[in-house]
Amino acid sequence: MIFMKYLVFFLFFNIVAGCNSKGTNSEDSLLQQAPYKSLTDSIASEQSPAELYYKRGIVLLQNEQLVLAEADMKRAWQLKKDEQYALGLTAVLRKKKGDEAISFIQEATQQLPQSIALKIGLARAYQQRGEPDKAIQVCNAIIIKHPNQLDALGLKSELLTAQNKGAEALTTLELAYSYAPFDAELAHTLAFAYAEGSNKKALSLSDSLIKADVQGIHPEPYYFKGVYYANTGSNKDALLFFDKAIQHDYNFLDAYMDKGNLLYKGKKYEAALQTFNMATTVSPRFAEAYYWAGKAEEALGKKEEAKLNYQRAYGLDKSLDKAREAEAKMKEP
Repeated sequence: MIFMKYLVFFLFFNIVAGCNSKGTNSEDSLLQQAPYKSLTDSIASEQSPAELYYKRGIVLLQNEQLVLAEADMKRAWQLKKDEQYALGLTAVLRKKKGDEAISFIQEATQQLPQSIALKIGLARAYQQRGEPDKAIQVCNAIIIKHPNQLDALGLKSELLTAQNKGAEALTTLELAYSYAPFDAELAHTLAFAYAEGSNKKALSLSDSLIKADVQGIHPEPYYFKGVYYANTGSNKDALLFFDKAIQHDYNFLDAYMDKGNLLYKGKKYEAALQTFNMATTVSPRFAEAYYWAGKAEEALGKKEEAKLNYQRAYGLDKSLDKAREAEAKMKEP
């Protein structure tokens, strides 16, 4: 009887192990193909290949093979409680947009309580789920222990901005900048926030960024100045700096769109149309530019051309209801 009990257990274990170790034929076939095959072969020859599962999971994630990526990331995490593997699995679970990411991070932070990256991931997961207050609580908990933690400060500012708490968001961003004034991305974010808020500090900060750009390759500071001048009613200066941004980077779409919108508001429809057409040349699949080109053409009385651009805009982006509605209005008697 004891022998039979262990025989049943042995058979059951092998069935379960077989189910866990093998996927469907199509999944197995995929893993035997490039770009996965070399990693799959290495996994087969290793005893505890946590890193290999992780590496293959990354490639699968990049190719949107989420089911297989999740399986590999889970296997890597099971084999070794490493922060990198936890973050990889979190990335996959967040793609699924369910509650699994939050549950997993809460479990993983018990294993790795010192991991700030995992806690930032938890805040991002709450943000994705539409719970900004919980996300801010996580950020605050990080900041209490690590006052100069830039990721937590930056995310908190982003969350506050989304809640229309502009003053608090700006204060948080300024605090982050005080800790890392040489962080270019942070400086750009702050300069844009100043410009959006019509804060004159946008000019001095942008000028310092221009001065620091010895090679003269960054268009953003000129764009920030353009945004500031547009928001404060100095349209001539705004157009000048939007043009300077475009001169520094021909592909800088934001500058084209803001310039075009400023011209359109000033009823300079022909110039606006030329600007939006340049944007579509730079990015032929940029739906918003086609929509605004249609708006300028409609204002110029070019109804057939406008209708065609509205159709292009909606064809490229089905969420752009304003393009569909604009075309429908043109059909009305």
